[in-house]
Amino acid sequence: MKNNREEKRWQWWQSHHAGEEPKRSMKRRNAHHDYHSRRIYMITLAVEGRKPVLGSLCDPDEDHSEPWIRPSTLGERILENWTSIPSHYPDVRNLAIQLMPDHLHFILFVTKQVPYHLGKVVNGFKTGCNQISKELLGTTLWESGYHDRILQKDGQLESMMRYLRDNPRRLWIKRQKPDYFTVQHEITVNNSTVAMAGNRFLLNYPLKVVVQCSRSINSEEAIAREVRRYLSMARDGAVLVSPSISPCEKAVMRAGFEAGAKEIVLLENGFSPMWKPGGPQFDACANGQLLFVSPWPYHSDRKTITREQCMQLNGLAREIAEFEPPKP
Repeated sequence: MKNNREEKRWQWWQSHHAGEEPKRSMKRRNAHHDYHSRRIYMITLAVEGRKPVLGSLCDPDEDHSEPWIRPSTLGERILENWTSIPSHYPDVRNLAIQLMPDHLHFILFVTKQVPYHLGKVVNGFKTGCNQISKELLGTTLWESGYHDRILQKDGQLESMMRYLRDNPRRLWIKRQKPDYFTVQHEITVNNSTVAMAGNRFLLNYPLKVVVQCSRSINSEEAIAREVRRYLSMARDGAVLVSPSISPCEKAVMRAGFEAGAKEIVLLENGFSPMWKPGGPQFDACANGQLLFVSPWPYHSDRKTITREQCMQLNGLAREIAEFEPPKP
């Protein structure tokens, strides 16, 4: 059951902001979650100004098979401070932490319903870190607020753990290939202005094919037939272009991705300030396999795509398929 204080805060916000759109923020709390409840959370804190004061990224060496982070003196003190959280909040367990040069990820397990909000735990930790930072650097450390991700289903904890462990390698790859992970805005493609990230050279491929399948294609046999047809074109050098709206389109693009086909993926939502592709898409992006394109800005709201938006994305897919690079 949702805590009454959380419910009252949400009702207050609605009554005082009637007609307003909720603030678009990566740090906005889930208004419908009880942050006093027994749950596992992944917390992300960012250094003010994203200054790389917590450590440095190092190449693989004799002792490290993967890229790794060497903590600064401040970083070492921050790690020590994190280990003290259970001494202040005995019902909270530390599960994992990953220090990065300019931010910090860690996972907490609130083991039972508690009288305090998760924010009290996080803010207490931040206060201790700020005291250390003032001692060493003469300034506070963190940006205001924090981002939380709530564990909701089986297997998600291992995904969180894997994400934390993989952060140094991902940063190392991003530094090796910065162009593939930098969002570029106000790019003109024929008659459209879009934002994009990934391998922009896919736009210049001479053969680009729009993956557009009717929703009426829903039998396994019919979908498999479409998958084979588009994969055949991809093997012949075509770049697959689609917003992946219908089930058949999703199946084609998923099969193409798994087969290593080059793809231009149209997004209904834009790119958040801290955007990066997740999971296997990250490595595919690093290998130049993917280009992400969105005609609209980022939003943090849960929205169902409209028919008009579907039509716009399909039209943009056709424009991309017809795009030819300017002649020198």
